[in-house]
Amino acid sequence: MTKQTKPINAGTVTRFILLLLALLNSGLEMSGNSVLPVDKEGVSTFISLAFLGGASLWAYWKNNDVTKKARSKDE
Repeated sequence: MTKQTKPINAGTVTRFILLLLALLNSGLEMSGNSVLPVDKEGVSTFISLAFLGGASLWAYWKNNDVTKKARSKDE
């Protein structure tokens, strides 16, 4: 009898999506394509870096069980 693993948590998916959006936003900002509607370049850069930093820390801090082995370990 195989042990059922729990599905990937919605919070884990949300954190990965936010991290991906933050990385995409930072890449666009670095290439000169500001997606945030602000006039000042410094404010736009600060917001982008704050978003990237926050999403990165949130994704790192939480226990993101992506593999089946990690999800079955928590049960």
